[in-house]
Amino acid sequence: MLRLVRQLWFQVLAATVIGILLGHFRPDLGAQMKPFGDGFIALVRMLIAPVIFCTVVHGIARMDNMARVGRVALKALVYFEVVTTLALVFALTAVNLWKPGVGMNIDAGAIDASAIADYTAQAKAQGVAPFLLHIIPTTFAGAFTQPDVLQVLFVSVLFGVALSMAGMRGKPVLDLVESLSGVFFRIVGFVMWAAPLGAFGSIAFTVGRFGAASLLTLGNLLLEFYVVSAVFVVVVFGVIARLVGVSLIKLMAYIRDEIVVVAATTSSETVLPRVIQKMEALGCEESVVGLVVPTGYSFNLDGTCLYLATAAVFLAQATNTPLDLTHQLVLLGVLLLTSKGAAGVAGAAFVVLAATLSSVGTIPIASIALVLGIHRLMAEALTFVNLVGNCLAVIVVSRWEKAVDRQKLHALIGAGPAPTA
Repeated sequence: MLRLVRQLWFQVLAATVIGILLGHFRPDLGAQMKPFGDGFIALVRMLIAPVIFCTVVHGIARMDNMARVGRVALKALVYFEVVTTLALVFALTAVNLWKPGVGMNIDAGAIDASAIADYTAQAKAQGVAPFLLHIIPTTFAGAFTQPDVLQVLFVSVLFGVALSMAGMRGKPVLDLVESLSGVFFRIVGFVMWAAPLGAFGSIAFTVGRFGAASLLTLGNLLLEFYVVSAVFVVVVFGVIARLVGVSLIKLMAYIRDEIVVVAATTSSETVLPRVIQKMEALGCEESVVGLVVPTGYSFNLDGTCLYLATAAVFLAQATNTPLDLTHQLVLLGVLLLTSKGAAGVAGAAFVVLAATLSSVGTIPIASIALVLGIHRLMAEALTFVNLVGNCLAVIVVSRWEKAVDRQKLHALIGAGPAPTA
């Protein structure tokens, strides 16, 4: 029993249950616990930039062939595009079959849009050109002061390539980066001690602020989204896992600590440094992990794609907005672009949903106020899917690139017979 209590996942789970009970029975007090969750998320975000920088720079600088960096990035982007497209098609099909919004008969003109003014304002700034330009930081150091993974990745790749081309003159810098990497990962270990407190604060606030009333009014949408997310993980991720010779169940058991933390905090960023550590411990090469994980946090958001497609069609159904096949194909095309910017803006998926409806033009943008109250509850599922999807993506690209210790991978999460040496 003492050994179980020492496990991080058990501590976070226990704190989550306590937070749910507090939020349910004392919603006013539960809502006041938000600073604990915000503080934990801030601690982790503080470490994301240096961890990504050290991992990517060290991994790239150790590569002999710079063409391999581009090859790994290209393979990762191809995989991301295929799987996120599957997620969008999967979600659109499911929401059209389930019809969670049919019969609500909401008058879009009568909706109070004041609560979503901040989100719609941010949505107006979204677009392909602004998104690409935003990847370039104002200064080199500025990339480390903004909560933007892509900016950090951009400067890390540049620095890593330049360091590799410096040859022996760059070796002292490479040694320093390697030493700093060990220090920062040790700090990550310290911060994770606060994970139970962060989980408690986040879930107590969620239940206290949005819980019972939201569940009652929009319970059908929540149920549909949770079922769709679970089926997508089992079917799509299950097939992909089998194709690369790993067990999806063993993979989820391997990252159980991270799954519980993500579910409680509704932020996949809280486990990004730990994901890098665990993927390397599986036998995946540092260079591949360093490129795929940060990139995946912006381009491989399978759960976010499920959410965006489900929410958009639900709002059309709820407001009796007709969506024929042509409209939905246009919606799919827009979502393929807008979903890629979900990690680079404040408000994440909700802002991108507003940007999507604004781009499509057929669904009233004011209608997103209907899902504002349960967005955080839906985030419980979408962040879980994002996490599992990104861990699986690292394994897929590592196998594709032959950059993984197959014996170690099979020993930890393998399915079927052991690979030959």
